[in-house]
Amino acid sequence: MAASNASEGSAALQDQLDALNAKITKQGSAVRVLKKASSSNADEIASAVADLKNLKLEAESLRKKKEELDPTAQFNRKVFDELALRKMFIVPSFEIHGGVKGLFDLGPPACALKAAMVDVWRKHFVLAESMLEMECTCLTPEVVLKTSGHVERFTDLMVKDPVSGECFRADKLLEDAIDELIEENPDMPTSEKEGHLRVQIQADAFSPAELDGMLVKYGCKAPSGEPYGSSFPFNLMFKTSIGPEGTAVGYLRPETAQGLFVNFRRLLDANAQKMPFAAAQIGLGFRNEIAPRSGLLRVREFCMGEIEHFVNPDDKSHPNFSSVATKELVLFGRDDQLGSGKTKTITVGEAVSTGLVNNETLAYFMARTQLFMEKIGMDPARLRFRQHLTTEMAHYATDCWDLEIQSSYGWVECVGHADRACYDLAVHSKATKTPMVATLKLDEAREIEVAKLKFDRKALGKTFKANQRVVASALEALAENWADFEPIAMALETEGKTTVDGFEITKEMVTWKKMSKKVHEIKFTPSVIEPSFGMGRILYSLLEHCFYQRDADEQRCVMKFKPAVAPHKCAVLPISSGEEVNAVVDEIAADLMESDLATRVDKSTAALGRRYARVDEVGVPFAVTVDFETLTDGCVTLRERDSMAQIRLPKSDVTRLVFDFVHGRLTWEEATDKYPVVQVKED
Repeated sequence: MAASNASEGSAALQDQLDALNAKITKQGSAVRVLKKASSSNADEIASAVADLKNLKLEAESLRKKKEELDPTAQFNRKVFDELALRKMFIVPSFEIHGGVKGLFDLGPPACALKAAMVDVWRKHFVLAESMLEMECTCLTPEVVLKTSGHVERFTDLMVKDPVSGECFRADKLLEDAIDELIEENPDMPTSEKEGHLRVQIQADAFSPAELDGMLVKYGCKAPSGEPYGSSFPFNLMFKTSIGPEGTAVGYLRPETAQGLFVNFRRLLDANAQKMPFAAAQIGLGFRNEIAPRSGLLRVREFCMGEIEHFVNPDDKSHPNFSSVATKELVLFGRDDQLGSGKTKTITVGEAVSTGLVNNETLAYFMARTQLFMEKIGMDPARLRFRQHLTTEMAHYATDCWDLEIQSSYGWVECVGHADRACYDLAVHSKATKTPMVATLKLDEAREIEVAKLKFDRKALGKTFKANQRVVASALEALAENWADFEPIAMALETEGKTTVDGFEITKEMVTWKKMSKKVHEIKFTPSVIEPSFGMGRILYSLLEHCFYQRDADEQRCVMKFKPAVAPHKCAVLPISSGEEVNAVVDEIAADLMESDLATRVDKSTAALGRRYARVDEVGVPFAVTVDFETLTDGCVTLRERDSMAQIRLPKSDVTRLVFDFVHGRLTWEEATDKYPVVQVKED
C-alpha cells in the first residue's frame, strides 16, 4: 500500500512538474524575444528574467520532493563514475600531467563499444540507405567557414590575466561578480539590487568597451590581483595556419557537414545525377569550449555522424516512408512545450498527416534514428523528440527536432534533425559563383514564365569592368524564373536601381520582356534534411542506460550492453588452472575470435563468481565455463549475464550460438528451449 501511495504521489508531482516546465519554456521564449527586440527596456527584461528564475526554483523544489518519494529512481553517479574510471571506460586525457578540461580518452572497453556502435550506425544508415560516404579533412580553410557563417557566429568576448595570460569569458566574470556582490550584501535596498540585476541581464549584449567599463566598476580583478586586460572577441573554433608561410588561415572543423556541402556537385555526379540522395560522414569535430563540463556531454574534441539528404524543395516525400509510418515516437511539439508540458506518443504517419512534423523525409529520419537507438540498447522510455521553438530556429530552417536522451544530467540533445531548406548550398554557390543545382526531368514539357534580357554591354563594361560577365550571369540566372526576376524588375521600374549579389544595377544597363517558355527539365537548388549525431553524447548516455547494480549492491555493478555492441561478446573461463582445461579454453577462444567475436579469457586463480562479476562490469553478455566434465563429455556451460542462467551444450556449438545471439538470429529464451538449463552457484 505504501509503495502504491508513493507511486501515486510521484505521478501527481510529475503532472505538476510537466505543467511548470511548460511555463518555464514559455517564459524562456519570452525572455529571448525581449532581449532581441530593440524596443525592450531594461526593467521589462529584468522582470521577465526574475519570473523565469522563480519558476526554475519552484521546479527544482518539486524535483527534490519527487526524488524523496522514490529514492530507488535516483542514479548512483558516484558508483557509476568509479566503475567508469576503474574499468577504464573513460579517463581524463594527460592525467599524469594534470589533465586538460574538456579532453577525455576512451579506454579499451569504451573504444570497442564506440567502434561497435559506429559499425551499427554505418550499417543502419549508410549501407541500408545506399548513402554516399565521404571522409573529409578536419582542417578547413577560413573562406569556407566564413561562407557558412561560423567565423562570424562562434565568438564570445574574452579577457586575459595580464600576468599569467589565462583567459576568461568576460560576460561570465561580470555575472559572477554581481552575484557575489548581492550575496555579500543581504540588506541591499531593493532598488539598488534591481539595478545590479539589470546590468547582469545585459552582460552578453555589451560592446567590448562597455564590458571593460563594467568590469572596472564592479572591481573584477584577475587571479594575479591585477585588472583584466581589454575585452577581445574569442572564436570557439580552433584557429591555425595552413603552410609554413603562416598566411593561409584555417580552422579545425566545428562540424563535418561543410565538407559534404562543398562536394555536392561531385556527389551528384557519383549518384548519376539522380535525386534525392544522401551523403554521410563520420569523424571528429572540434570546439574550443570555454567551460567544458558534464563529462562527455560537453567536450572540445568529439565524434560526429552527419547525414545530408538532398531533396527537391517542392517534393519532400520519401520513397521508404511507408516502412516507418506505423512506428510510434514520443514527440514534444512546440505547442505542448508552451501548453500542457506533456509529450505525445503518436505514429510517424499521424505526425506528418497532422502537420506536427513538416514533411515525410524529416519524419522518416526521426523514425530511423529511434530504431537505431533501440538497436544499440538505449532505453526507449528515456527517449523523446523535442521540436525547436520558433525563437530557437535559424531564419532559414523549416522544422527542427532534437532526439533527447534522459540521463542523470537531465534531457540531453544527442541527435539534431533539421530541415535546413536550401541555405547551405545557396551560400556556397553564391560565394564561389558555382552552380549547386540538380535537374528534374519532366515527363511532359511544361510552360514556365521567364524574363528575356537585353544588356547594354557598354554601360555594364564601363561600370563593372572585369566583373561585367559576373553581373550578367547573375541576372541571367534570375531571369530563368519570372518569380525570381520580378522583384528585380519592380525595383528597377520604381526606383531605377537595385542590388544583385552586391552589385548595383541601374535601369539603363538592362531591358527585359516577360514571356513563356516550354521546358523539358527544371533546375533547382536542393533542400537539405540533416540528421546530426553526437556520438560522444550517445556513448555516454548508453553507458548510463546500461548501468545497474545487482540487488542494489554497490559491489555488484553490471553493464547490460546488447550483444551487438558489447566490447567483448563472450568470456571463456576455466574452472581450474590445469593444462588440459586451459587447452580447451584456448581452443574455444580461438574459434570464437576466428568468427570475429571479441573474446575475453580469464585464467586467474580468483573464484569463479568473482570472475563472472569482473566480466559483468565490462558488459560481456555471455561466459563459457570449461569444467572437469568437459574433458570427458566435451560439453561446457554458457552463462547469460543479466539472468545469470546457464545452459549446457557441446563446445562445438558455442561459436555458432554466440554468433547468432550477436547478430539477432537467436534469443536466449530460444536457446534454453534447445539446451538443458543447469544450476550453478556463483558465490
